Amino acid sequence: MLSRLLLFALATTFAITAPARAADEPAAKPKPPNIVFIFSDDHAYQAVSAYGHPFKLLDTPNIDRIAKGGMRFDRCLVPNSICGPSRATVMTGKYSHANGFYNNENSRFDGTQVTFPKLLKAAGYQTAVVGKWHLVSDPTGFDYWHILPGQGVYYNPPMIRNGERVKHEGYTTDLITDFSLDWLKNRDKSKPFLLMCQHKAPHREWSPALRHLGHDKDRKYPEPDTLFDDYAGRGRAEHGQDMTIAKTMTPHDNKLTTPPAGMTPAQKKEWDAYYTPRNDAFRAAKLEGKDLVRWKYQRYLHDYLGCVKAVDEGVGKLLDYLDQEKLADNTIVVYSSDQGFYLGEHGWFDKRWIFEESLRTPLVVRWPGVIKPGSVNADMVSNLDFAPTFLDAAGLSIPDGVHGHNLKPIFKGEKPADWRKSFYYHYYENPGPHNVERHYGVVTDRYKLVKFYASVEPYWEMFDLKTDPKEMTSVYGKAEYAEIQKELETELARLRRELKVPDPDPPTSGKTIAPKGTKKL
Repeated sequence: MLSRLLLFALATTFAITAPARAADEPAAKPKPPNIVFIFSDDHAYQAVSAYGHPFKLLDTPNIDRIAKGGMRFDRCLVPNSICGPSRATVMTGKYSHANGFYNNENSRFDGTQVTFPKLLKAAGYQTAVVGKWHLVSDPTGFDYWHILPGQGVYYNPPMIRNGERVKHEGYTTDLITDFSLDWLKNRDKSKPFLLMCQHKAPHREWSPALRHLGHDKDRKYPEPDTLFDDYAGRGRAEHGQDMTIAKTMTPHDNKLTTPPAGMTPAQKKEWDAYYTPRNDAFRAAKLEGKDLVRWKYQRYLHDYLGCVKAVDEGVGKLLDYLDQEKLADNTIVVYSSDQGFYLGEHGWFDKRWIFEESLRTPLVVRWPGVIKPGSVNADMVSNLDFAPTFLDAAGLSIPDGVHGHNLKPIFKGEKPADWRKSFYYHYYENPGPHNVERHYGVVTDRYKLVKFYASVEPYWEMFDLKTDPKEMTSVYGKAEYAEIQKELETELARLRRELKVPDPDPPTSGKTIAPKGTKKL
C-alpha cells in the first residue's frame, strides 16, 4: 500500500514539475530563411508598375506581388551603374575598388575572395546561380551553376552548366526561369537554400519572346518631355556622350536588319511576320529629324517592355512554386536589377551616370513575419546592402570590410539613428562604350555633387533635386548654393577617405587585380 502511495506521489510530482523544467529549456532554434534573389539586367524602375510611373508603361503584376506582400524601396542606389561591377557588389557587399571589378571592359572577378554565397554554403545552405553571371571568372561558392557566357543571347542560348558547355533551344528568359525551378524541385529539401535567378533581359538589343511581339497592340507611348534635351545648363560630359536614341541606337537595335542570331527557321518566320510589314511601312514613310527619333523611341519601348513581360511571368512562376510547396512563409524574395536605365529621358538609353534614372534601381522585398505587407521605404539603401542582409538573416556574422549595411531594421520599420545620409558613387568605364566620362560624386536626399575628373580639364556639377528633379541645370558655383556646396565637398572628401578610394584609378587596360589585403575563402 505504501509503495502504491509513493508511486502515486512521485507521478503527481513529475506531472506538475515536468512542464516547468521544459519551459526552462531553450526554445527551438528557428529555421533559417530560404533566399530567392531575382535579378534582371537594365530593368528601369519606370517599367515596374508598382512604382506608379505616370505613363503607366507596363503592368508587372508578379513583381508587384512581391511589393504588395512586402516592401517597395524608392531610393535603392547603385555605387557603379554598369552590369559587371554591380554584380560584383552584390556578391561582396563592397565598392568596386574593394572587390576589384571596376568595369566591363577589362575586369575579372577574383573568385577566391569572400562572398555571401560562400558563407551561406559553409553554414549549410544549398546555393545555386542560374542565368547571367557576367563576371568573367567561373562562379565559386555555388553547389550548382548554370550560366550564360558573357552577355548571353536571347534565343537558343549556349550556356555553361557546372563547367560543361551546353546548348539549349528556347527563349532565354523562359529557360532561366525553368532551370531555376528545376533546381528548386530537385534540391535537398532538408536544407535551406539560396537561389540567384539572374536574367539577361531586358538588356540591349531588347529581343522579346515571340508571344510578346505586338503585346502593346501598336500603342503610341507618351514621350518624356526631355526626349529632345539639348543638355544646356550642363557640361562637356553630357554633350560628349554617345548614348542617344537619335544617333547611337542602331538599325539592328530597332529590328530593321536581320533577326536575332541563332534563331530556328520557325522562330525566324514568326519574327519576320511581325516586324517585316511594320518595317516596310517605316521605310515607305522616309522619316527624318524628330519624327525619326519618335519612331525609334516607340519601337524601343515596344521591344524593351516586351522583354520585361517575360521576366515578370518568370517571377510569377517562382512565386507560385513557393506557394504550392508551402515555402513562402520562410523565404525571403528579392527582385532588383543591376542598375537603372533610360527610357528616352534626356534622349538616352543605357545607364552609367550618377543621374537618377541610372543611379536608382528597382527593389522590392518580401519576408513574411518581418516586413509589413504593402510597406514603402524612402531611405537611401543600396545593392551594397544585400550581402550583409542575407548573412544576418541566416544568423551569420558580417565580415569585416563590407561597405553595405544590414537592411533588417529597415525591413522592420526601425531605421537606425546612424543610417546613411549620403552615398558615394564612382563610374570608371572610359574609354569605353557610350563615352560617358569617368566621374565620382556624393548623393544626399536633395543634392548631388559630381566631379568629372579623368580628363585634361576636370570640372564639377551640382544639382538640387528639389528644385530641379530632372537634373537639367547645374548649380555648381552659384552664390546661393555656396554653403551647401562646401558641405558637399567636405562630405565627398570624407567618404573617399573612409572608403579608402585609391587615387589614381586602376589601369584602363589589362587585367584588373583585386586590392591587396583582400580576404580569401
